[in-house]
Amino acid sequence: MKLLISISILCFTSLYAQSQQKNFIDQPYIEVKGSADTLVTPDLLYMDITISEEDSKGRSSVEELEKQMLSELEKLSIDLEKQLFVADASSNFKSYFLSGQKVLKTKHYNLLVYKASTLGEVLKRLQSIGIANINLGKTEYSKIDDLQTHVKAKAVQGAKLSAEAMTKALDQKLGKAIYISESNSYVYPLQAKFSSLQVRGMSSTEEVTPELSFNQIEIKSEVLVRFILD
Repeated sequence: MKLLISISILCFTSLYAQSQQKNFIDQPYIEVKGSADTLVTPDLLYMDITISEEDSKGRSSVEELEKQMLSELEKLSIDLEKQLFVADASSNFKSYFLSGQKVLKTKHYNLLVYKASTLGEVLKRLQSIGIANINLGKTEYSKIDDLQTHVKAKAVQGAKLSAEAMTKALDQKLGKAIYISESNSYVYPLQAKFSSLQVRGMSSTEEVTPELSFNQIEIKSEVLVRFILD
């Protein structure tokens, strides 16, 4: 009895699978591609800052330069707890030998700002106190996941509009979607025009006013959709 039930279930499953495949092949459908893309300006800009006694030629200690830097950043309304990070958390200061027994200390920071204008102000403020070893690091967009989801939805909408236009030309109606697949999706890495910007060795009387401008990040999605033809 158990064997008979097992065979019956197996036969039913096989027939059901064949029926589903047959129904899909037999029903008329239209297959279209849709795509959408957008550009966005970065709102997360990271700076690499190195405080070194070598840059000040021994006139100021790392501790003094650090204190001045924190003061200048606070004047720009920068949240030090959320936006300033010690690059090497394993040790507070790095020391190295230079010219025999002379020891110079250095410290590395990562600073997060949200606008190019703020980044420019930071450069000028730090240069004015003798901190000139500054690099522009990575740049990102804070809501990239939400934007990618939006672009995918626009691509599907574009596919539907294309399908409707084609079926209308044939005096037919578009039915429900029976298949949706994302065929391609990408986010181009954001690169700044001054991606390797470094201000180093400038005197306190010189001003650094680089023309900071960032390429926009491109997000694109391509989809494949099949609709039933009624």
